[in-house]
Amino acid sequence: MDIPVTREFNTGKDDPQGMNLYQGCRGLAVKILNRIDRTDAYLDKLLDVEIRNSELNSSDKALLFEIVHGVIRWFGRIDWILNGFYKGQFSKCIPNVKNAMRVALYQILFLDKVPDYAAVNEAVEFVKKLQGQKPADITNAVLRNIIRSKNAIRYPNPEEDLQAYFSAYYSHPSWIVKKWLARYGKDFTEKLLIANNSKPTIHLRINSLKSSKSELMELLRTVDLPYNDSTYLPEFIHLVNLTNITSWEYFQKGYFNVQDESTGFACRILSPAPGMKVADLCAAPGGKTGIIAEMMKNQGEIVAIDRFEPRLEVLEKNLERLGVTNIRTKAIDALEFDETGFDRVLIDAPCSGLGTLTKKPDIKWKKNTGDLRKLAPTQLDLLTKGASILKPGGIVVYSTCTIEPEENFEIVKKFLYNNPGYELVSLKGELPDDLVDENGCFQSYPHIHNIDGAFAAKIRKL
Repeated sequence: MDIPVTREFNTGKDDPQGMNLYQGCRGLAVKILNRIDRTDAYLDKLLDVEIRNSELNSSDKALLFEIVHGVIRWFGRIDWILNGFYKGQFSKCIPNVKNAMRVALYQILFLDKVPDYAAVNEAVEFVKKLQGQKPADITNAVLRNIIRSKNAIRYPNPEEDLQAYFSAYYSHPSWIVKKWLARYGKDFTEKLLIANNSKPTIHLRINSLKSSKSELMELLRTVDLPYNDSTYLPEFIHLVNLTNITSWEYFQKGYFNVQDESTGFACRILSPAPGMKVADLCAAPGGKTGIIAEMMKNQGEIVAIDRFEPRLEVLEKNLERLGVTNIRTKAIDALEFDETGFDRVLIDAPCSGLGTLTKKPDIKWKKNTGDLRKLAPTQLDLLTKGASILKPGGIVVYSTCTIEPEENFEIVKKFLYNNPGYELVSLKGELPDDLVDENGCFQSYPHIHNIDGAFAAKIRKL
C-alpha cells in the first residue's frame, strides 16, 4: 500500500521507507483519509487493510474505525466549520494538515472521552512532524479558535435555505438533500438524514446448515456479547455493540454470517425450495447466495454468476465456510449467460447503495445524479435477462440496496411495459404492511425500519 510522504520531512536517514510516519490510530486515520481524498478506493477496504496489517490492540482498532467512519460520516459539517475558521481555501490545504484537522475536529465535536486540548495537541504534533512548524502553528490556531467558538458556530439559516442547512448540518451532499426534499418533504428527509448519520449496527444471520438460533445465542452469552432479537426476520440477531465479530472462531466455523437484516427479504420473497434450479446473476460476495442455499437445504442447484473470477473466489470461500454444497459458479457477464429453465432467478442489481449510508458513509460523497442515470440501463438489461431464463411459472426477484425510485420501481415498470408475458406479484399479505410500498414491492428505510434501505420486486413469468 502506497504511503504518502512529504518531501521536506522524509530525509531517508532514519526512515527510508517512510513506514513510521503514520503511527497510532489517529495517524493511520489521516493516512486512510489521504487515500480516500485522492483515489476512488472505498473506505471499508482501506480500513480493513490497515486493521489487518497494524499492531494496534483491539481498543485502538475500534477507535480507528470510529474516527475514520466518523470523519467521513460528518465530513460535510466538519468541512463547513473548518472553511469558516481557516484563512484561505481549506479544500486546497496540504492533505496531511487538512485530514489531521478533520480527525481532531471530529474528536472535539463527537467524542466525549477525548479532551479537546488532547485532540488539538496530538494534531499539532503530528503536523509538525510531517510538515514543519508553520503548518503546525496554523493547525493549532484554527482548532483553538473553533473550541473557543464551539457553541456559537453558525450554519445556513434553515428559514432562508433549508437545503443548504440540511446539507451542512446533517452532512449530506446538496444534490441528495435536494432530491429527498422534493420527494419526501422536510420531516421525512430530516429523519432519514439523522438515521444515516447514526452509528452502524451489526446483524448476524444464523446459518441453519451449521447451527441454530438457540445455540448461537448461548455462545454469545458465554463471551458476554449482548444482543437483541431482530426486528422482522427470526434468523437474524442484532448485536448491541460494534465488535470485530469475524475474528471469533464461530464465524470461521460458519455458524453465522454478518449481513444486514434487509438482505434477507429478497431471498424470502424469492422463496426457493429444495430441489429447485436457481440462478443468482450478481452473486458475489455471496451473502444472499448463502441464504438461498440454506432455504434449499443444500438440495437442488444454484448457479452463481459474476463477471470477475477473483470475486467468485471470495464467494466460494464464504460459501465453503457456511457449508454450502449445491453451488456452481460461472465467471461470465450475466448478460451473456445462456442457460434456461430456472425455477427462480435473483438479480441483486448493481446500484448506488444509497440505502446503506449508515454502514458506508463514503458512498454519499462518491456518487452523483449522473451515476444513477448510468446504472439504469444495466439494471433494466439485467432484469430482462433474468426474466428470460425462467421456466413458465418461474419467479424473478429484482433487488437493490437503494431507496431511489429510478433504480427501483421505475426499472420494474419499464420491464413490465416492454414484456407483457410477466406479471408483478404483490407482496401484500406476504410481508408486514409497513414493508410493502404502494406498488406492492418491498421497501425499507433506515429511519422507519432500523435496517438498511432496500428494495425488492417479485415478478412471475406467465
